[in-house]
Amino acid sequence: MALLDDVKSELAAIDNELPAAKKAQATAMIRFGGGLKLVQRQIIVQAQFDSLEAAKWLQDTIKDLYGHEAVLTQVSRQTPNGVVQRYLIHVDRGGAALALQTGLLDRRKQLVRGLPAEIVNGNIAQVKAAWRGAFLAHGGLSDPGKASYLEITCPCNEAALALAGIARRLGISAKPRQLRSSERVTLKDPDAIERMLNLMGAPRSAREWTGKRSDGEARGKANRLANFDDANMRRSAKAAAEASEKVRKAFEILGDDIPDNLKAAGQLRLDHGDASLEELGRLSDPPITKDAIAGRIRRLLQLADKTAKARGQSL
Repeated sequence: MALLDDVKSELAAIDNELPAAKKAQATAMIRFGGGLKLVQRQIIVQAQFDSLEAAKWLQDTIKDLYGHEAVLTQVSRQTPNGVVQRYLIHVDRGGAALALQTGLLDRRKQLVRGLPAEIVNGNIAQVKAAWRGAFLAHGGLSDPGKASYLEITCPCNEAALALAGIARRLGISAKPRQLRSSERVTLKDPDAIERMLNLMGAPRSAREWTGKRSDGEARGKANRLANFDDANMRRSAKAAAEASEKVRKAFEILGDDIPDNLKAAGQLRLDHGDASLEELGRLSDPPITKDAIAGRIRRLLQLADKTAKARGQSL
């Protein structure tokens, strides 16, 4: 979670955007962080975050950009992993006006379930800001060493489709999906994740995430190679033990009636039961290739098998 916190802190620190982009970010933060509620026929704007910096950004923006007072409340929740802190932004007085200003209510005062058309059809700065706002509200990022993903939990299918749609305007394919009754938009391609982190405005975190992912992949590759080598060694040892047993039986069947070169190869196999064929070839006098030593042992076993069959036996 430390890396995710770093990403959100970096995104929440951005303060040099134009008003249109700030509006897109604020709208997305409200939409994906909670939305609108009707209480006693009064519209309340409410959004919840796991980042204090994100909550403060929205509180300040609602004041500076729209002229409304937003109350920030800390909420503690007990979970199996301990107490979790959440930060609630609440606007009741002027909530309807703020909903209209952000575009979450259209001109007919109907709820916009996805994202306002002004953002969906807006400029690229607005699109980036909307993704930034959605991520600050309900974004997740994989830890290094695990399957790569960047994911945003969405309040409804329309919001998920809108988020995936504007991602395409950034040249990124983001797939909406339903998981445990919640709508999500997910990126799984590591290059797309790095690109999106940069586009949202978190280049430092993008470098850190990519570096840790690369380290994790390198360790994973080393472990796979070590496991592969270990498995090969076990297979080679098993094959050598089986071959030694067959050579021992061949010697019993043939007795002294064995060509010298085949006998020498067989004896090397018995004397060096754990050695590979390449090692046996080097131990031969004079040294020979592993194919040559393998061929001599194979002919020794074939000769023993032929002799055994002639006697009504088996190797």
